[in-house]
Amino acid sequence: MKDTRKQLIDHISAEAVFHGDFTLTSGKKASYYVDLRKVSLDHRVAPLIGQVMIDLIAGIPGVAAVGGMTMGADPVAAAILHQGVARGLAYDAFVVRKEPKDHGRGRQVEGPDLAGKRVIVLEDTSTTGGSPLAAIEALLKVGAIIAAVAVVVDRDTGAREVIEAAGYPYYAAIGLEDLGLR
Repeated sequence: MKDTRKQLIDHISAEAVFHGDFTLTSGKKASYYVDLRKVSLDHRVAPLIGQVMIDLIAGIPGVAAVGGMTMGADPVAAAILHQGVARGLAYDAFVVRKEPKDHGRGRQVEGPDLAGKRVIVLEDTSTTGGSPLAAIEALLKVGAIIAAVAVVVDRDTGAREVIEAAGYPYYAAIGLEDLGLR
């Protein structure tokens, strides 16, 4: 995992960390922004994300599927799904919409049936913990069992505390120290 994780950190540091004046989801100001979609949708980096995240969640038993709020979690879930297959693992993926569709089947959670299945809620970069909690709310409505929340990059801005206070284990693959931001 070390070499793969180091490669991922190098890509994120070089291609997805931007310096300047930014407003975060929380409304707080920041001097840097981690735009993980710059790398999570890159053919060189997506496999690394999948491998590192699988290593991160490997010890969580009985997980059937991974996913989270669209858009940030989508490429992470796809990377885990594909890298899982390469390792002989069977993680399905799901997508949680902000609101249920107003047409078709009116679903908010797309993908396989998750009723009674253990799932991991993903996020690309954590800030407030609001996105995973919104995804959890939708997943509970369809009968999913929340095994944990796992993020690629933890900004160390309180998401861990919010998720854990809600009663869910929180896993982060990369922290600010890893990216030279602290």
